[in-house]
Amino acid sequence: MFEGIIRMFKEKDGFVSGEEMSRRLGITRAAIWKKIKALREKGYVIEGSTAKGYRLIKTPEFSVEELKILVKGDFGKEIIFHESLDSTNTLAMELAEKGVSHGTVVIADRQLKGKGRLGRTWFSPPKGNIYMSVIVRPEIEPKDATLLTIMSAISCARAIRNSTRNESFPTGLEVNIKWPNDLMVSERKLGGILTEMKSDQDRIVFAVIGIGINVNASLDAFPSDVRAAAASVIEELRKGKGIKGDSPEISRTLIIAAILNELERWFKVLIKGGRIQLINEWKKLSSTLGRKVKVVSGKDTFSGIAEDIDEEGMLILRLPSGGLKKISAGDVIMLR
Repeated sequence: MFEGIIRMFKEKDGFVSGEEMSRRLGITRAAIWKKIKALREKGYVIEGSTAKGYRLIKTPEFSVEELKILVKGDFGKEIIFHESLDSTNTLAMELAEKGVSHGTVVIADRQLKGKGRLGRTWFSPPKGNIYMSVIVRPEIEPKDATLLTIMSAISCARAIRNSTRNESFPTGLEVNIKWPNDLMVSERKLGGILTEMKSDQDRIVFAVIGIGINVNASLDAFPSDVRAAAASVIEELRKGKGIKGDSPEISRTLIIAAILNELERWFKVLIKGGRIQLINEWKKLSSTLGRKVKVVSGKDTFSGIAEDIDEEGMLILRLPSGGLKKISAGDVIMLR
């Protein structure tokens, strides 16, 4: 019902009468008033006029109702929102095991036990950032699991680049991808992706794509060891514009919607066998290839030039000896 009211506001540049809302939604004028009151409590600024009806002045920087309007496919058709969770990935894995549908999204305003790769934690302060997990049922082989992470990184990078380009910040953010799963801007970490899955011998039954992105966070709130290498969307945009002090918050709604719509696009590429298209797109966005790097993979450490990634998303490292080393998982450290 909330989506219906918001949709009407989006359709008109001006007031919408209570009578029209009542007629189109099939509820009483009193019920409309209660819905408007509830939207205001959610952070919507709505002007009311006895003679004209209601006009939307401002939407909150995050709104599940508006998000449902903006998503265009299976990704985000079902959205589960919690103000606080231990981990969106943990809940999404539980829901996937129970059979919830492909494309279901779990979002939290705060994580108490956010997950990073290799058993690390993901610092997840309340409000302002994106903590979400997407359930997918890809019907691909387990050996291709890395392609899910590559697909997700492409989707996030493209979405942030496009959705941060607006009247206030016309240049957007030049987000790149550090192999295998880090979203980078200005050589600092803006976000990351954690893919977990359940598989049989020959297929992935389901996977959960966890996405964490610093959007409106002040880096002063981060622990010192995290702050040194972290970035946030709002601080990078302020830096690019030379703006000091407060400026309007970036809409998480628009960024999440853009990510989900990009996931819809690139997931179709993946399941239709377009791995070469995926790999080529990843290379365009890579901040890793051509760089001298150190890779920590389990107990092993390798140094060399990050030369390429193969069709399965594995990093190809040119060793000092001239030989090539394929790496399926690890931490990449950029060397000067």
